[in-house]
Amino acid sequence: MAYRKLGRTSSQRKAMLRDLATDLIIHERIQTTEARAKELRSVVEKMITLGKRGDLHARRQAAEFIRREVIVTEDEEGKEQTTFALQKLFDTVAPRYADRQGGYTRIMKMGPRRGDGAPVVVIELV
Repeated sequence: MAYRKLGRTSSQRKAMLRDLATDLIIHERIQTTEARAKELRSVVEKMITLGKRGDLHARRQAAEFIRREVIVTEDEEGKEQTTFALQKLFDTVAPRYADRQGGYTRIMKMGPRRGDGAPVVVIELV
């Protein structure tokens, strides 16, 4: 089988990967289990590749998957700016990898989780 089921139905799995991909784009570093991170890697790399293309069709394809979450940041002057996760993907994240041919994420092992012993990793954008 070409993907991990992660103990969920297909709609639950897609929703979880959408949430994780959006959070990774917003925060650029998240902590999750190893199996989820390995599945998330392929999804996020496809989104960054769409961001590198940058045309309208790529933006609409990414908008189908990335959640519409608002990011609030502050300027040097203290003014608040609001942007969306999709806008951050196309404006700041994708241009960072313009000359890179894949391998946009890094997975670092952290050790077992306290409650159930699941292997926990940190996945981040390189």
